[in-house]
Amino acid sequence: MGDNVHGAFLSQKIGKVRWKTEFGVDAETFVTGSWDNEENQLILWYYPPLSELQEEEYLDAYPQVVYEQQFEGDVTELKFVTNNKFLVSSSFGRVQLFDILDRTQAAKAKLREVITWDTCHYFKTGERSSCTGIATFEEDVATIGEDGRINLLSLHSERLVRVIDEADTSSLRCTCFLKHNELLTGNLRGHMKIWDLRSHEDKPESTFMLSGDQIGATCVIHHPTQRHLVLAGGEDGALTVWDLRHNTFPVTVLTAHSQSVSELQFHPDRPEHLFTCSANGEIWHWNTSSISRNSAIGSASDMSVIAGIEDNPWLNPDVAKNRMEVYALMPAISQPINSFDLNRTRLVCGCDNEAVYVIKNLML
Repeated sequence: MGDNVHGAFLSQKIGKVRWKTEFGVDAETFVTGSWDNEENQLILWYYPPLSELQEEEYLDAYPQVVYEQQFEGDVTELKFVTNNKFLVSSSFGRVQLFDILDRTQAAKAKLREVITWDTCHYFKTGERSSCTGIATFEEDVATIGEDGRINLLSLHSERLVRVIDEADTSSLRCTCFLKHNELLTGNLRGHMKIWDLRSHEDKPESTFMLSGDQIGATCVIHHPTQRHLVLAGGEDGALTVWDLRHNTFPVTVLTAHSQSVSELQFHPDRPEHLFTCSANGEIWHWNTSSISRNSAIGSASDMSVIAGIEDNPWLNPDVAKNRMEVYALMPAISQPINSFDLNRTRLVCGCDNEAVYVIKNLML
């Protein structure tokens, strides 16, 4: 690994990792959740601000474990909802809200359970169903599971606000809020559905496909500033792009990783940068910042294409496929990279090789 990558090993496969939300400064704290272990854990980590280190300490600034808490089942999702509170879901169908205590001293912080929704997901047989995803919009929360159920939660109540009991006949795999009242879900067979949460009917507003081959959707996001622009990763390693203002046919399908896309994120402050990780041990940076609007329009002959370029280069198949800068952030490892998170110039990722890596000084 290069000097800009700091790793820490532990005897657990890491399923999810998220930075504690900070504003205007590099985050110092992140949380990991393990999976596929005899005893799983939530772990609170501290990574010192590099500005506070002496030059001789800089290369040895590795992530440090601050607090460990036993966790029942696999951790299937982590999502911060405030500066100090985060949601965590499990393979046993449970969703919990945790608070980070001792906030003034990151190196001495602890975790406290606030609310538990114990039976969010279960099969009709009574068996537990994994909660496979969480979406948030301000204080509203939606959960999805292998049971095909959608739950709506409030951070202020232990009761479920609403349950769409048979939202899907197949296992739901990924979800995100498009608007306060619109939820997008993707399932194991590649069916994407948009739900109008104002409707009293438990039916999707629209349904479309990830691709024509029933490839399972693994992750989905919207653009930070243009929520009509949606990207999804698939089990085949491809990225699919939609412009939901016009239709539900993909604008672009990009051949990306050779195996399943684990997660994808736009940089929260610089949305011209996209990041992806994969089950084949890769983590990539997709950079569109060098694609200027003027040069893109100059090469286009179709006015409908020009309109797409004005919005975002992801909406032009030619630009996206032939002019995108894509490069690896670190050498590929031999095990899946399951999760990553961004904070300003830092990225942290968790892997099946029982390690977490902090990549500092991202080139943005």
